[in-house]
Amino acid sequence: MKNLKDRGNMSIDISPKLNGSIPKPLWLRRRLPSGSVFGRVRALLRESRLHTVCEEAGCPNMWECFARETATFMILGDRCTRNCRFCGVTHGIPGPADPKEPERVAEAAARLHLRYIVVTSVTRDDLSDGGAALFAQTVIAICRKIPGARVEVLIPDFQGDTSALQTVLSASPDIVNHNMETVARLYAAARPGADYERSLTLLEKVRALAPDLPTKSGLMLGLGETDKEIHAALVDLRRVDCTILTLGQYLQPSKSHLPVRRYIAPEIFDRWRETALALGFAEAACGPLVRSSYRAAEIQGQVIGRH
Repeated sequence: MKNLKDRGNMSIDISPKLNGSIPKPLWLRRRLPSGSVFGRVRALLRESRLHTVCEEAGCPNMWECFARETATFMILGDRCTRNCRFCGVTHGIPGPADPKEPERVAEAAARLHLRYIVVTSVTRDDLSDGGAALFAQTVIAICRKIPGARVEVLIPDFQGDTSALQTVLSASPDIVNHNMETVARLYAAARPGADYERSLTLLEKVRALAPDLPTKSGLMLGLGETDKEIHAALVDLRRVDCTILTLGQYLQPSKSHLPVRRYIAPEIFDRWRETALALGFAEAACGPLVRSSYRAAEIQGQVIGRH
């Protein structure tokens, strides 16, 4: 095993039998923010009966984002109809969609004084439109409640349903994000129920239906992919004209999830950012703790500022 202190290494490879028994590298350790804002944000979400992907997926940036009074709202409940092997969101039979949820999200965003709101959801293959109508209603409710606010939607694949995608686009979000999550070879193991080409096609459809709308996608590294496969995935994303890229380190949510196969050093993420920009991405956020919604407002602002 490579030395944890050697920051110049490409990665730290982990034998499956050792995974979970060794400490995380130093670059994955962080000091948690202190203060009362975290508790206030959490209390507001409880009071509003809302879910965030920050909490449900165990995001490592939750403390920082809550302390900044930001959160990624997760609509359509907290039960996902798919059982992705990397994801900490609960899998199970979901309850009915709540038609009042869009207004509660808008009210909570207003009370948090947000100007940039990210809305995502569990995957709802049980619904005829995959939840697209509620996405659209949530975007509309936020923009009505907070004039001038920008809304990013992080959407599922809607099983390739173009009409569902058109429903979301009809609400005029400011950016559409759909995560590829991993490289093509690992889809069967990591994303049962999803399809690599279907996800690429969804991003391509967004650009075809709304040419001026930025698109965004992200991958987790450390699931066993090779550098060649990562590069191929980035090329594929540029082929469908994806605008913004996020790359982060995969962290195993529990022992029942896929193990971490390697930890990638920050310097290597920096190199991937250089590669992404050279391939034509307008912006790329790459780092061990980067997640799809991390500092989303700053990233979009940088993209808009250059165009």
